[in-house]
Amino acid sequence: MKKTGLSFIFTFLLFCFATSEGWAQKAMTEQPDSIELRLREIYTKREVMIPMRDGVKLYTAIYEPKDNSRPHPALMMRTPYSCAPYGDKFNRYVRGFLSKFVERGYVIVFQDVRGRHKSEGTFVQVRPLNKNRKGKKDKKNIDEATDTYDTVEWLIHNTHSNGRVGTWGISYEGFYATMSASSGHPALKAVSPQAPVTDWFRGDDRHHNGAFTLLQTTNFLPALEGRHQGKGIMGELVKNDVYTDFLQAGTFRDIDRMVNDTTETMWNNIKNHPTFDSFWQERDARTSCYNLQPAMLVVGGLYDSEDCYGAWNLYKAIKEQSPTTDLYLTFGPWWHGAWTRAGFQGIGSVYFGQNTSDYYMNEIQYPFFRYFLEGEGEKPKNRVNIFYSGSNEWKTYDEWPIQAAAPIPYYIHADGSVSTNAPQEKESYSEYMSDMEHPVPYTANPTTRRTLEFMIDDQRFATARPDVLTFMTEPLTDTLTLAGPIEVELMTALSSTDADFMVKVIDVYPENFRYPEEVRQNWKTSYPMSGYQQLVRGELFRGRFRTGFDTPQPFVPGEITPVNYTLYDVAHAFLPGHRLMIQIQSSWFPIIDRNPQKFIDTYHCGTEDFVMKQQVKIYHQAGAASRVILPVVAQ
Repeated sequence: MKKTGLSFIFTFLLFCFATSEGWAQKAMTEQPDSIELRLREIYTKREVMIPMRDGVKLYTAIYEPKDNSRPHPALMMRTPYSCAPYGDKFNRYVRGFLSKFVERGYVIVFQDVRGRHKSEGTFVQVRPLNKNRKGKKDKKNIDEATDTYDTVEWLIHNTHSNGRVGTWGISYEGFYATMSASSGHPALKAVSPQAPVTDWFRGDDRHHNGAFTLLQTTNFLPALEGRHQGKGIMGELVKNDVYTDFLQAGTFRDIDRMVNDTTETMWNNIKNHPTFDSFWQERDARTSCYNLQPAMLVVGGLYDSEDCYGAWNLYKAIKEQSPTTDLYLTFGPWWHGAWTRAGFQGIGSVYFGQNTSDYYMNEIQYPFFRYFLEGEGEKPKNRVNIFYSGSNEWKTYDEWPIQAAAPIPYYIHADGSVSTNAPQEKESYSEYMSDMEHPVPYTANPTTRRTLEFMIDDQRFATARPDVLTFMTEPLTDTLTLAGPIEVELMTALSSTDADFMVKVIDVYPENFRYPEEVRQNWKTSYPMSGYQQLVRGELFRGRFRTGFDTPQPFVPGEITPVNYTLYDVAHAFLPGHRLMIQIQSSWFPIIDRNPQKFIDTYHCGTEDFVMKQQVKIYHQAGAASRVILPVVAQ
């Protein structure tokens, strides 16, 4: 998980979301010192240690309007990353992304969570909700919800409060926002988990469908905790590019020797909990989604490589488990946290035709908090706001998934085609050699880090590989709009006992496609878009978990076996003249660690234990048809 907390995204938040009113407009053209001087004219900062019910004190930075002619709502973020800068300086959220709230005189609050930075206590990674706590007077059983309760209680009595508090957070901070919703404090009126960490085994940062996220976890966890805290090991590991250097490093076991940490860390917990056991189950944030009282705005990015799963599935869990909650959902065409970036109009070479981040801030986020915290404005009319890439338009709904989307099977065929007709052949399959000495890279060009745009990258590099199966429709004669999750149903046979399966849904642009000249000038791209193969959704599944994430099973070599799983929701329109492409492969390196292609412990094996080359067959025959089931919106 890339740190989008206060200490990480300062580099691009400074001028984010400055509005056209007052000091914020001037801030767009003034140097940082001038911005802060202007802020100091209307705001003060104080740092306090707020006592929790068990006596532990949490560092809290409070930014308050000098004008107390009226009481103020409060907006709080709780973070494991740091409330920096400490001391007199103002943080850049206040100077940028939260400028709308500053203009309206909110009390802005940041808190180091228990055990991090200047807060006392013990830090626990994705601390589970404590099922033993017995209400607000329980001094023994604490969790992130009780810490929120105690902080809110302190704030409404020690600031010029209107008695209404909201919480928000992105990524790991989104997890803390989710936990805050369970606090039960009557003053907590609105909560916005944004790209929230929700389930670190089945879908978010640490694993995708049980497969270990090698690149981002190696970059993130050692830098967050243990003996490498604050520096990590990426500088030691990456000397050339991530593909070359992670391949040379070997396996998790080899990198673990570099980490060499004997303390209680999440890195060590990962290798000691290789299945979805009770350790992971109690850390699934969806277990906290019952009887939530605050209004909830869940936010996510369609092209978020880290916590796309968390946003979709947290919304669905609240909708099911807490049906009386005032629930809202927004998904835009963003990478992780990109809605905080001013003027966001596209990713990589793909242009979305409008400023999606400013729209989100002005039309969705601020009106949500204004209504529930200020008691002004209109209650948000649109429960669900979704941006459709391809057609590049916002659409609104009462709920998600939408009823207008029908599940339509799209089958792959021996001639490389894709159609809604089931195959009739008695025996038919495509095959490839999955070679773990040369795994399929996650992107075409060498990189020294995980790129932001790879979830929407051009896939032509993969189409050219012999270990990637490619199937494609004829050019579409009408718009094909998808809205919802994509179901994958593969029929496969292996020459060994385990494999990964990576399925991609791709939008293939027409051969003569070219952005209009005014777009090319504005977007400043010279990338050849003719025939561009835009990744719309791709996700890897570790085959051993096909019968359950808590019950891994080996494959029987040569036996036709179903592998079914779900790709996260999409909102995309394939336009006339475009083609729908489906790709299948068995590696996505080094985003995901290499599968040993043998049913062994992936966290304690070495490359000497690998079955380096494995034959993979994907069937497309009567009685054993492989297909994706697309959520097609009727035209």
